[in-house]
Parts: sequence; structure tokens; C-alpha cells
Amino acid sequence: MGGFFLLFFCLSLILTSSELVANADSLGASSPPANELYKDPTNGLGSWIWAAKVADNQTVLLWRSFEIPKPLPTDRLSPVPVLSARLKMTVDNEFTVFLDGRELGHGADYPELFIFDLTPLLRPGRHVLAVKAFNSYSFAGMILGLQIELAGGRRIEIKSDQNWRVVPDGIKGWDKMTEAAADWPAATVEEPLGGGPWWTTPQNICIMPTLQPVKVFFWQRGWFQITLLSICGIAILISFRLLAQLALNRKERLLLQEERARIARDIHDDIGARMTQLVLHGEVAQNDLSIDSEMRQQLNWICDEARGLLSTMDEILWAVNPRRDTLRDFASYVCKYAEEFLKPTQVQCFFEVEPEMSAANFDLPFRRSLLMAIKETLNNAVKYSQATELFLKIERQGDWLIVAVRDNGKGFDPGAVKPGRNGLTNMAQRMSELGGNCLVASQPGTGCQVEFRVPIAGLRRHPLSWIWSAKQFAEQNNWKKRIHPSEPSQNHDPTKC
Repeated sequence: MGGFFLLFFCLSLILTSSELVANADSLGASSPPANELYKDPTNGLGSWIWAAKVADNQTVLLWRSFEIPKPLPTDRLSPVPVLSARLKMTVDNEFTVFLDGRELGHGADYPELFIFDLTPLLRPGRHVLAVKAFNSYSFAGMILGLQIELAGGRRIEIKSDQNWRVVPDGIKGWDKMTEAAADWPAATVEEPLGGGPWWTTPQNICIMPTLQPVKVFFWQRGWFQITLLSICGIAILISFRLLAQLALNRKERLLLQEERARIARDIHDDIGARMTQLVLHGEVAQNDLSIDSEMRQQLNWICDEARGLLSTMDEILWAVNPRRDTLRDFASYVCKYAEEFLKPTQVQCFFEVEPEMSAANFDLPFRRSLLMAIKETLNNAVKYSQATELFLKIERQGDWLIVAVRDNGKGFDPGAVKPGRNGLTNMAQRMSELGGNCLVASQPGTGCQVEFRVPIAGLRRHPLSWIWSAKQFAEQNNWKKRIHPSEPSQNHDPTKC
């Protein structure tokens, strides 16, 4: 799901990122001195132009493109290619002027002359100057002059003349188009400067605020947004792939469990039944033979081996059956096995199991290896410890399963055990392969305690496993002291023999 959250964040960033425009606070900050403007305000103006037909309540779209050349090699020392750019204009009656699609300002009193400073906005390249003019009644016209001073003394002048085009209604994005369509008619020159009903000198000069270039941050650039969207798309594809793999793994796991259940049924119904019949036939055959017969002794041996195979098969069925993959079934089976194993011996067994053992999943590799280690521990206790009591403790601590086997036998010195003796190294290796550990605490004359710690979920150790290991170490010492307070215990890791 991480890919969807990442996509949501990226789209929010793109949608909420808008172009930041910094307008100059001071009017005419980069404008020429007022006395120069008033001295010759009409310098550079063209003629009054309009559409071919004039009407009341008429809106006319006037368009003109121009190009600022790149700096010459001799102009490289200049810090900017455009030294100054002044736009003077007015419209009878109202207007809105645009530069490259960006609105520069609005005017509504044609006796005034409006002056715009375009110096910060112009760079080498093609530009579009567009005017949306409105005539309320009677005469109509627009007069305009743009003077651009370039580095190296070059100069560009754009005036209102027949080079302007009239844009038909209904064309979208006309104020950004760098090329005029063939059907756009040329503007009509109504009167020269000072002609007709219009003024020769404006009644007033209005200096408009100086606009600054739009600041486009890197996250607003097209390449960044495309890259971000690509990363989001890849993340989503990876997420879908992982979800598909999880679904496939789940399906494979279900199929595997079904196959394990089928194998368990087949073994129980077929091999188990036939093995039981074999034992029964062997016992019937023994009854027909004399007690001293050699054949009867061989049949008795065969029957005992068959009974041993049935017991082993029961253990295999328990391990294979997916219905037994829980902590509760594991604890129950271990206690039952220990009880049956110690029944023929003089060792009395005590159990300490959580009353409400969890039904959490405990996979086959974990419970199989842990069972083999417990069986080895019980076997060693019966063969070597000379104990009369054995305590089996099974509990869960967080994501760990703890199984401890303690006896009151003669004990031994773990440091003196050679590698390969008593299966201690094998038990430790089994636990290590499962991501757990095996600790042995013993001292001659004080019994022995073997504790197994196995992670319940996954083979990977928990990042805080060292905390639990320290806690478990303390509990071992306290447990041992309760039995033999006068004798210190020795903790031993069999892998370091």
C-alpha cells in the first residue's frame, strides 16, 4: 500500500504547487525618471488602429509577435541582454494587455497614457504582445509603442500599425500563439497620432506597476514532475507485483497444506492400517508356535519393530498434518510424548504450561526441529542424569516460545563436554538454524537445565532479542537458585564447546 500513499503525496504536491509571482512593491522602481516621460510622452507611439469595422459595445482582439535576438559575441560582457523595455499605450475605451499570455494590466480612460516597464520580463527569443480592447460607443482605436534597448546599442521599436493582426472570436490561447493564422486579418489604421478625434498629447501619464518574472521552482518543472510520476508509477507497479506474489504465495501455501493433509490421511488410512494388520497377523502366528520356538522369537521381534514403526508413524503424521501447526497442539503433543517416554522409567515428570496456550501458527520446520531437540534432552536425562524428577516448562514470551527441561540429577560440567558428545552441539545447531538459541546450565551435583528459545514468527531475530536474552539469563539463575541456593550454576552455550 506504500505505493498508493506515495502517489497521493506526489499528486498533492504537483496540484498545490502553483507559479509564484513576485510583484514589485514600489511603482516605477525600474522606470525612467518622471520628468523624462513627461518631456516627450508620445515618442515612439504608432497610429490609432482598430478592426475594419467599428461598432458600439465591440470587443477586438489585437495580436502582434516580435523577436529579441540573442546577444552578439561583442555583447557577452553585458550582464543582461535587454537593458530597458518601455510599453506606452491606451485604447478608446478600455483594454487589457498581455505579454506571452501573462496579463500586464488594465486601462479604462483613453485620455491617459499607460506606461509599462517590461525590462524584467523580456529575454532573447520570440514573444507575443496581445491586447483585448473594448469600445463602448462611437469612435474606437488603440495606439501603442514599445521601445526595447539591447546590449551593444541595438534598438527594437514596435508600434501600432498595419502589422498587427485582428484575431477572430472563439480562438483559445490566442494570447500565447507565436504564429498568426492565415485567416487573421491585418489591423486597420484609423488615424495617425494626433489625427481624428484623439489627442495629440495625453492628459495624464499613468505609470503601471513593474512585474517581475515568474519564479518556477524545481518541483514545478516538467522534468521533475515527469520523474516524480514515473517513480510513483514504478512504485505502484512494484506494489502490485508484491501483492500478486503474496496472493500467489498464499495460494501455494493453501495447496501445500491441502497436500500435506492428503498425505497424512493416506498414511493413516493405508500404511497405518496395513501395519496394524501385520502386527495382528504376527501375534496370531505366535499363538500357533511353542514358547521355545525360534520362529516365535523372530515373530515377536518383528511385531515389536512394527509397533515401533507405528509409533514413529504417529509422530510423522503429527508433523505432516497442517491442522497441528499451532502452539497449543505442539505443547499438548510434547507433554504427551514426555509422559509416555518417562512412564517406563523411575523419573517423575512435572509440567508447567500456560493454561491458555495460544493457537498461533507454528510452522512445521520450527516444531519438528524443536521436538527433536526436546527428545534428545529427555533421552540424555534418562540415560545420564540419574534423576528422579524432571520439570518441563513451556511458555510464550512475546514472539518467542520458551521450552525449558530441568532435572535434579547428578549434573555435569558443560565446559568439559567435548564436541559431538550428548548431542548438545546438534541441539544448539538446530536452534541456531531456526533463529533461536539453546542454553545449558549445570554444575556437578546440582542437576541440569536446558532451555530452548525459538521465534514464533519468521526465521529472523527480533531487533530487541538481546533484551529478552538478558531477562532469560536472569530467570535461569533465579530458577536454579531456588533449587540449590548454595551452589552457583554454570551457563553454557554448546556451540562453543
